[in-house]
Amino acid sequence: MKKIRVIVTGACGRMGLECVRAISAESDLELTGAFDVAGAGKDIGELAGIGPNGVIVSDCLASVLKSAKPDVAVDFTIAQGFGARAASILKSGTRLVSGTTGIDAATIKKLEKIAAEKKLCVLLAPNFAVGAALMTQFAQMAAERMSECEIIEMHHNRKLDAPSGTAMDTANKVAEVYAKSGVRVDPTKTIKLDGARGGSLGGVSVHSVRLPGFLASQEVIFGAPGQTLTIRHDTISRESFMPGVILAIRSASRIKKLVVGLENIL
Repeated sequence: MKKIRVIVTGACGRMGLECVRAISAESDLELTGAFDVAGAGKDIGELAGIGPNGVIVSDCLASVLKSAKPDVAVDFTIAQGFGARAASILKSGTRLVSGTTGIDAATIKKLEKIAAEKKLCVLLAPNFAVGAALMTQFAQMAAERMSECEIIEMHHNRKLDAPSGTAMDTANKVAEVYAKSGVRVDPTKTIKLDGARGGSLGGVSVHSVRLPGFLASQEVIFGAPGQTLTIRHDTISRESFMPGVILAIRSASRIKKLVVGLENIL
């Protein structure tokens, strides 16, 4: 059986190294390249703690794409410069699976066009944990019956963007349901502290917590007369994202366009 050739961009980050370990453990996948601006010249296997594997980190994406000949690029980088990196990956004929968050709508639209022209997969997932994808799906179901919702997302104190991509995705999908019946109006009349009611997306209030001790957690809280419903997901370890990443790599060959959300392949 032909193995799926995979490169990791952002390979030396926490998520990148987790991906290196997960990909290397799968018999049908082959890690052929690693891109990062940090760690250039080092063996990625050693950096990931799995022993030397002969894959040397490069800080030149074009060089990695040319030498590694990947089928799929797994990307966990930052929003800054993402559009250019993603375009280079697609133009090389490589499918893209990305967990980078904070990507603006204009960039997504450009990538959507390239993916359609090339008939290549671009899978953007704000969260690769299967439980998180289910949480969002359950929230959409609850929104059909309960018309008041707020979201609290909690992350470690090193996270650079707020709200999280998962919270934005969940809020968008709940707001889509609410748009059919009219957007909720916040009844609060007096704000004693700026930001006390969080941000609002389509009538859904979103609150962000950044504290040491958290990795990633989210609560989607629904209210109705006499009752509340809380849907919560907790990420205890970055290992939780890896089954979703591996599933996305294996699914990439059958997707010929840009899709957003892991639920598209569950």
